[in-house]
Amino acid sequence: MRVGEMMEHRNRSGPADDRGADRDRPPRREPLGDARLHRTAGHADRAAVGEVRRDVRDFLRPRVDRECIATVELLLSELMTNALIHTRHGTVVTATVDGRRIRVEVRDFAPEPPRVYVPNADDGTHGRGLVLVRGLADSWGVRTQPLGKVVWFELDGGKP
Repeated sequence: MRVGEMMEHRNRSGPADDRGADRDRPPRREPLGDARLHRTAGHADRAAVGEVRRDVRDFLRPRVDRECIATVELLLSELMTNALIHTRHGTVVTATVDGRRIRVEVRDFAPEPPRVYVPNADDGTHGRGLVLVRGLADSWGVRTQPLGKVVWFELDGGKP
């Protein structure tokens, strides 16, 4: 595990029993429907976008349909890149799967809210991040924090 990374899984069945009788049993598998991945990236670390995207893809693969993973990767890339470029601070990314619901949060440490910018044809690829999030996510929003904000989106796409 790299510095700044933490992976947390919630298991409703509780921890395995360490008594002697359990040593002969195979380890319990965690339910796939309830898990969380947490990653951080520093302000100047543009390569972190690809690394976090890969980690989220690997985390979601056993839990989420392939088409949904592609959408998550795209939207995550947009939000994380926006946070790293426009806030001049690092980010904290959290991906959560709860049943069939996927939620991705990108936290930055700048107080300014993101602006939904409607790009024109002359803008090239600039300004399309939140437009993509608004168009592809089932729901999305911004939550202010005492220091910064969280931009989040949710998709329905977990494996049944």
